[in-house]
Amino acid sequence: MSHLAFTRDSIPGRVVFGVGSRSSIVAETEAVDATRIVVIAGEAENEPAAELIELLGKRVVGRFADVAQHVPIAKAQQARSLVRETGANAVITIGGGSATGFGKAVSLELDVVHLAVPTTYAGSEMTTIWGLTDGGHKMTGKDVRVKPEVVVYDPELTLTLPPFIAGPSGMNALAHCVEALYGPGADPVTSVLALEGARALAASLPRVCAEPDDLDARCDALYGAYLAGVVLAVGGTALHHKTCHVLGGMFNLNHGDMNAVVLGHALRYNAPAIPEIMQRLEATLCVADAAAAMFDLASAIGAPTDLASIGMPEDGLDEAARRVVVEASANVRTPEQAGIRAMLDDAYHGRRPTSNDRKAT
Repeated sequence: MSHLAFTRDSIPGRVVFGVGSRSSIVAETEAVDATRIVVIAGEAENEPAAELIELLGKRVVGRFADVAQHVPIAKAQQARSLVRETGANAVITIGGGSATGFGKAVSLELDVVHLAVPTTYAGSEMTTIWGLTDGGHKMTGKDVRVKPEVVVYDPELTLTLPPFIAGPSGMNALAHCVEALYGPGADPVTSVLALEGARALAASLPRVCAEPDDLDARCDALYGAYLAGVVLAVGGTALHHKTCHVLGGMFNLNHGDMNAVVLGHALRYNAPAIPEIMQRLEATLCVADAAAAMFDLASAIGAPTDLASIGMPEDGLDEAARRVVVEASANVRTPEQAGIRAMLDDAYHGRRPTSNDRKAT
């Protein structure tokens, strides 16, 4: 008889969640002795950034606005230079995964406190994962120094997130939940949280995209995204995210859009190796085929369903497949060149995936 056994590392950090919780930012900075702060927020986040800067007053000594997706290393160096020049001992990031990523890039090199105020469903604020892009290649790693000490989730800040961004961003979070079920750090506790996150996101995203002013739907989606970040931090990533990192580094594709397109296809590829996990996910989502359901959800919320439409060149498929095979070598199902090339071809053309064959290969 086998008995349940697992090893789990829990990542520390403080979370403040609730409508209007951004008003607590002054108290949160005082609690961590953040006396000289650089605010990192892209131009799209000018309004919430201005609000928080006004609340913080003289504590703010700088503002970095040149935020770009995939965190180009040259721009990350500029953010680090600003922190050095101002003598800041803290950064506050406001925005999605890109803003958080710049805060992480700073924390990776400098001894600063990081407070994150997410406005999307990226989830990276809950992880020790960092990423930098240089010369068409996205480098990622893990370091406990980059995990924000405090995360303030205010669903009101997501109300201005339009459906065409909210949908793909939510699919990114959903992908975190899905991959945490079979990622390298998967465990029974992570699986429970991942399934709850997947349930919350799958139920709320259609509401968010159909009724953008529905604050209850926004709360549910942000709750699911928070859980997605938690499980990403522990469960890790697999074929889906490795594929998105490759494509993002090679072609500078929008990260949320890639997640919406790739998720169902990566899940279909892995399905033969994880039949029990597929059954649990399908039971949670009340669907007959989880891989097809990911595609159908993306379509229902108006998110992209093919790589061609988001700017990937067809002549890049062969090289992308080669890189994915290398990057995803530790995947739950061994990535093979022909299979990955076929997966990417289906994703490129937007074919609806199915995972009827549950026999491991």
